Amino acid sequence: MIVGAIVGKAAGLVATGLAGAVALEGVKKVAQSGLVHNTAVAVTSWGLRGARAAEVGAEKARLTASDIVSEARERIGEQTPPPASGAGADHAHEH
Repeated sequence: MIVGAIVGKAAGLVATGLAGAVALEGVKKVAQSGLVHNTAVAVTSWGLRGARAAEVGAEKARLTASDIVSEARERIGEQTPPPASGAGADHAHEH
């Protein structure tokens, strides 16, 4: 009876080890096939596209807000200051 239990546990360990080895070989094949690399590149490109779209949206929002402020200043009779150039009058220090 004890021998049967030991053989049963040994068979279970062998089966577990065999399943682990098969799984490891599968992971190695997937890694060597470039699938993981190609998937990482695709996901990164989606992220870059999303970031570009967000930048475009933010720039459009900034320009729209600027137009609204400019029009509001005109309505109350203020002159809209020119867009900032690289060196303004308030910019007295050097970089």
